[in-house]
Amino acid sequence: MRNPDVTIIGAGQSGLAMSRSLTALGVDHVVLERGRIGERWYSERWDSLRLLTTNAMSALPGLPYTGREPDAFMPARAFAAYLATYAQTMAAPIISGVAVNRVEPTARGYRVSTSAGQWHTRVVVIATGACDTPFRPPMAQALAPSILQMSPTDYRDPGQLPDGGVLVVGASASGAQLAEEIHASGRPVTLAVGDHTRVPRRYRGRDIYAWMETAGILDDPALEGGNLDDTRRQPSPQLVGRPDNRDLDLGTLSRQGIHLLGRLAAIDGTRAEFSGDLARTTAASHARMVRVLERIDGCIKSHGLDAPAADPAARMPFLPAGGPRALDLQREGIRSVVWATGYARRYPWLRAPVLNARGEIVHRGGVTASPGLYVLGLFFLRRRRSSFINGCGLDADELAPIMKAYLDLSFKQVA
Repeated sequence: MRNPDVTIIGAGQSGLAMSRSLTALGVDHVVLERGRIGERWYSERWDSLRLLTTNAMSALPGLPYTGREPDAFMPARAFAAYLATYAQTMAAPIISGVAVNRVEPTARGYRVSTSAGQWHTRVVVIATGACDTPFRPPMAQALAPSILQMSPTDYRDPGQLPDGGVLVVGASASGAQLAEEIHASGRPVTLAVGDHTRVPRRYRGRDIYAWMETAGILDDPALEGGNLDDTRRQPSPQLVGRPDNRDLDLGTLSRQGIHLLGRLAAIDGTRAEFSGDLARTTAASHARMVRVLERIDGCIKSHGLDAPAADPAARMPFLPAGGPRALDLQREGIRSVVWATGYARRYPWLRAPVLNARGEIVHRGGVTASPGLYVLGLFFLRRRRSSFINGCGLDADELAPIMKAYLDLSFKQVA
């Protein structure tokens, strides 16, 4: 086995972006991937999923989108194919089919134990992504065995679900999209709504993310003020990538006939209890949206940008009707639960002392307290768009020189 200076774990968009940045600096490295390049986009995404960012904003550095539909939204599998093309174009040194079993510090770096043997490296970059392991709250264990449980990584299409009603837990991007798709299949859907972020798909003539980029929102730095931990746990926007550019929010879902309830609070067999917080979480989401739109409006005004006037309907709040605080799932005909409750990061193979009580990697802008250990692709790593496809490359370009400087110093110390 080679002993590269840098070992990158994961060949998704973050790992490939880091490989490109290190190659540009002449740093010896290898990328280890447990499956195919972009494996999760192939095997852990539902069939109808499209990216939430437009094609123009879904490209990595060095390989921009050149197709005829810059404002369309790429299917998940098409993006996986793009990653494979990117890896080939950048001549990334990838070794596929290698599972990492253990990473532990040594006197001169790290020992990386894999399914293909051991590697010795001075620097490790963890690029396994922000959407690692689907999170299920502990209450899921109390659900009656007669009710099917499923996570978004298991779901492919409504045909997997038994006939009858479905409870979708979580109303961010995944939960909202799955609730709509399952309801369209003819199954009654109840949506348990927790914290969520409402934004329009398009605003003042442009895609919302295009405006957020122009207004500098996507480049808000992670290391300045505020409660960064809370910011990193903010829910993803209620958006869907479709040709008609339509909005997907609680009002839309309610008009379609989806039953909205508050946050799921407890489960005991077939009995589910809900918090009475639907109005509060909906109002908080609306307030967050208004702040974003006001910042965009301010950017348009201060820079004299040409844009249509804002549609007053974009700021109209949705006022949800109250619902029951408890349901007997069996009596209501609900035969399956889809847990769209976000993701957790799990590093059972990591032996460096960098994990907090929740099992998350503690870092500052991707730099951990363990010398030579870095992380890339997490939410708000260095900027708001850090976990976005067009954001991880910016982080990689900033972290690569830090790694090279660390390597240069360590080589001098050895010499």
